Amino acid sequence: MQNDWAYIEKYAIENQQLLKLPNNGNRIVFIGDSITEFWQQYDSAFFTQNKYINRGISSQTTSQIQERFQNDVIDLEPKYVIILAGINDIAENNGPISIEEIMNNIVSMVEKALKNNIEVVLCSILPASDFYWNPKIKPIEKIKQLNVLIEAYCLIEKIKFVDYYTPMVDENFGLDKKFTDDGVHPNLNGYLKMKTILESYLKL
Repeated sequence: MQNDWAYIEKYAIENQQLLKLPNNGNRIVFIGDSITEFWQQYDSAFFTQNKYINRGISSQTTSQIQERFQNDVIDLEPKYVIILAGINDIAENNGPISIEEIMNNIVSMVEKALKNNIEVVLCSILPASDFYWNPKIKPIEKIKQLNVLIEAYCLIEKIKFVDYYTPMVDENFGLDKKFTDDGVHPNLNGYLKMKTILESYLKL
C-alpha cells in the first residue's frame, strides 16, 4: 500500500484473523520497533507458548507506532500492552525530535490504552552508546533523559515500569556486549535477560 507511512498494512491480515478468534480476556500485545519485532525471531517459544502477540516493526519511531496503535493494539482488545519505543527517535530515523515530543507520543499511546481499559506495561529503552546506521548521533544522555521521564511518568500515573536499562548497561553506558552483537539490538542472551526482567510484570 502506497503512502503507508506507519506500515499499518504489515499486520492487517494477522489482526483480521485474530479478531475472528474468541478473546479470553488475557491477550498481551507487545508493540515497538525492531527490538520488539526481532524478539519473536530469537525466542519464538516465548511468544507461541504464552500466545503473546508481537506487533514490532523495525526502524519505527514513536510517531509511527502511535499512528498504528489503534489497529495493532486497541482493536485487538488485549488485557495488557507492553510498550517499548523511543530509541529510533533518538537515532533521528525520521529526523530530529525533542525528548519531550518523544515522551508526548508515548504518553498519548498510554492514555489511549487506559481509556480502552487496557493495562499498560511501559518499558525503559535499552542503552546504546552509538548507532551503527547513524554514527553522528551521540545518544547516551538522551537515552538517560528519556528513561528518567518514562520512569517518573509511570510513578505518577501508577503504571508498571520495566527497567531494562539498569541491568543491561555497561560501564561505557552502552548495551553490555554479552547482550548484543551490534550495540543496539539484543542477541539471544539479551532477549533471555529481558524475558527474566519482564516476566514478573506479566503475572495475570
